[in-house]
Amino acid sequence: MRPLTALAAAALLPAASALAAEQPLAGGGFSMTGVFLQMLASLALVLGIIYLFYYLSNRFFRTGGQRAAERHIRVVETRYLAPKKSLVLVEVGGEFLLLGSSGDQLNFIKQIDILEEIEVVSEEPARSPLAAVFQGKLDAVAARLAVMKQGRADATGGPLRQS
Repeated sequence: MRPLTALAAAALLPAASALAAEQPLAGGGFSMTGVFLQMLASLALVLGIIYLFYYLSNRFFRTGGQRAAERHIRVVETRYLAPKKSLVLVEVGGEFLLLGSSGDQLNFIKQIDILEEIEVVSEEPARSPLAAVFQGKLDAVAARLAVMKQGRADATGGPLRQS
């Protein structure tokens, strides 16, 4: 949408109201078509005003007046370790810093050089004992269902029909 669309929506509202007033009233005192057109014109006007405020706020009230290319601090990655505890990899002026965040503290851990290789370890998360027990019970139920289904298929003389 462009600001021109907002102006078109503002022009539609009086036209829709006039059209609604000119329609003959059949039996009860209001015209459904006129009310519908007035509702659409009002919706277009409200959306146009919202878009206009969005456009103006982005144009005139930018945060700090900086564009993305001018920023010197960037959060590369955040790893959460526990509630309110995390590791944060931050790039500041081309240097990478590893910071530890815990509650209301931020601690410097290490400066990582660009030439230093960052090893990414991909490990499968360990299963909890409860998950292993649940998986075993789920497999047992699935095996019982397969046996029951096979037993019905043998009793009817063929495969079960899906209904």
